[in-house]
Amino acid sequence: MAGFDDPGVYYSDPYYSEDRTETDDVSRVSAEKRFKEFIKTFIDQDNCFCYRDQLKRHYNLRQFWLEVDLEDLSSFDAQLADKLFRQPSEYISLFEDACRAAADELTQPRPEGEEQVEDIQVMLKSDANPIQIRQLRSDHMARLVKVPGIVINASAIRAKATKITIQCRSCRNYMPNIPVKPGLEGYALPRKCNTQQAGRPKCPVDPFFIVPDKCKCVDFQVLKLQESPDSVPNGELPRHMQLYCDRYLCEKVVPGNRVTVIGIYSIKKAGVNPLKGEKVNSAGIRRPYLRIVGIQIDSGGLGRASGSALTPEEEEELRQLSTRPDICDIVAKSIAPSIYGSIDIKKAMACLLFGGSRKRLPDGLFRRGDINMLLLGDPGTAKSQLLKFVEKVSPIGVYTSGKGSSAAGLTASVMRDPASRNYIMEGGAMVLADGGVVCIDEFDKMREDDRVAIHEAMEQQTISIAKAGITTTLNSRCSVLAAANSVFGRWDDTKGEANIDFMPTILSRFDMIFIVKDEHDVTKDMRLAKHVMKVHLNAAQSDDTVEGELPLSVLKKYIAYCRSHCGPRLSAEAAEKLKNRYVMMRGGARQHERDTSKKATIPITVRQLEAIVRIAESLAKMSLSPFALEAHIDEALRLFQVSTLDAATSGSLTGAEGFTSDSDQEVIRRIERQLKNRFPIGCQVSEQRIIQDFVKQNYPERSILTVINIMLRRGELQHRLQRKVLFRVR
Repeated sequence: MAGFDDPGVYYSDPYYSEDRTETDDVSRVSAEKRFKEFIKTFIDQDNCFCYRDQLKRHYNLRQFWLEVDLEDLSSFDAQLADKLFRQPSEYISLFEDACRAAADELTQPRPEGEEQVEDIQVMLKSDANPIQIRQLRSDHMARLVKVPGIVINASAIRAKATKITIQCRSCRNYMPNIPVKPGLEGYALPRKCNTQQAGRPKCPVDPFFIVPDKCKCVDFQVLKLQESPDSVPNGELPRHMQLYCDRYLCEKVVPGNRVTVIGIYSIKKAGVNPLKGEKVNSAGIRRPYLRIVGIQIDSGGLGRASGSALTPEEEEELRQLSTRPDICDIVAKSIAPSIYGSIDIKKAMACLLFGGSRKRLPDGLFRRGDINMLLLGDPGTAKSQLLKFVEKVSPIGVYTSGKGSSAAGLTASVMRDPASRNYIMEGGAMVLADGGVVCIDEFDKMREDDRVAIHEAMEQQTISIAKAGITTTLNSRCSVLAAANSVFGRWDDTKGEANIDFMPTILSRFDMIFIVKDEHDVTKDMRLAKHVMKVHLNAAQSDDTVEGELPLSVLKKYIAYCRSHCGPRLSAEAAEKLKNRYVMMRGGARQHERDTSKKATIPITVRQLEAIVRIAESLAKMSLSPFALEAHIDEALRLFQVSTLDAATSGSLTGAEGFTSDSDQEVIRRIERQLKNRFPIGCQVSEQRIIQDFVKQNYPERSILTVINIMLRRGELQHRLQRKVLFRVR
């Protein structure tokens, strides 16, 4: 019975923990070895050691990062790529260690003072299909995900510790080089000091504090990503995701960029509500965020959307398309083909989409190359449909309506960040559309104060902000396409300039102003009705494009290609011709003035001359021509004639800058002076009686109505008693 009372030693080894640790260590070492082998030996299609050369080149330029394509890693070792996808936090740090070891071997011998090899950051890119923000689930936690969206906010760059040194307040003992996990998770300090010293009392609880001078830090930045508008389901708001990027990924994107990010779907603790100071009741709930390991920017260079890169075959097709002599007509026909007629308006919209050339003058000032356009006219003339089409086909397009837009929403707003309590700035529609087109519908319904806010954006193409201690200037290099109705709903030719409720300052900033009238004509109405019926009948078979039209995808690519590859200038002959035409117009106006002893109603001003130059450059850009030739000048003059000049001669722009004769202005001033003398402040008089009194003095009724409108707009007069009586306010 020996050993009967020996209880024995029993133990449990769940999942064979010791063996597991050893195998984990082996797999980590072998994975690091394979990563190093991949960097040094991977050969691309051109028979180059691409990653080895890239690492050496970047290291010599003191750019300590390496961009790796996941498809290349998968072709080298599929199992390793799968591990990197499933456990990215662990394997990316191994990859960076392997890069550091490879850099150590590749850069030997290093210069004096740089013997210590630097840490290398690994950035990833992939051609895999992206996942939308609203499709992210708990299954994706701690894995690599690829998410597209728009960056709407970027924080300032701050420092994040990667290794910290802590010191005990009581015994002054240091604990050096404690690693801190990357990301927005913090580090919990130890509660007790374990140092045992003879003759000293025990250290109290929570004795440690961080020694900032002995910490190793890296830069980090927090971004806010919003879903792309085209991926948001109907009737839902776009969702947001917080992004964490560090080291060389900082300052890579700005708000307004469309990006596709690759990152680790991570979680952080739910913080304290800063407004109420109370903790959110969530024991096991964490907030998700993305720790970025790679960014692909879809809009590069001046906010231009390059989209997907063109293949050489596609580029050749676009170049062949540009050599066709009737390319301007083809592009004009391709704009909103479902809308009948309006060929001149479509040509003008094509010019707006392609844009002129932005010029930098020797004194450092810029002249805008973007064309602004205004459509004025009757309801039911497809103005809003044209605006929607332009927003869709433009490389970057923002559509907004006048009544629902405020000055801050169009330009920029300053708001308080709920997390940091600092003031931050968020760009509005004209900042987000930098390099594209802003379409403003119902332009006449905007409040006057909000309309004034876009004056600077339309001419100087900048937005200056001085609010809440933030003083800065943002770029808004975009075209403005606006649509408005008449004051009376429908256009009334008898009322002349009373149809328009715009200030002269805003009208002078539009290069082309079209008046769209719904005129009654039996043959035209018949053709239009046939076209509308045809569109409705063939709505299902909308894939077939009509002969001579470009498909929407080709048109988008062609516009983006021309904008990025061509910046035409006026040729000497075209400049000479335009100068002569300009002098002839001015000379003809002078001769007319001498003959009639009356000032011309429409002198051509320098601002309109610049508008013609921009239109000619955009026509040259359509055919990828380096110079705007005489033919382009003729077409630009014709377009300007059928738009702004025709609108001006119809009397509809009288009162705008450069559109009112001196004699008319003198009459208006005289009527205003007499009106103010006869009716003191606080007096109210019948409007009809005022008109009759002045008509008896041989003043034109139109001028009297103009003066009353001007004084009403200034706030000097007010309508009372169902708009029959005028009250003098000031």
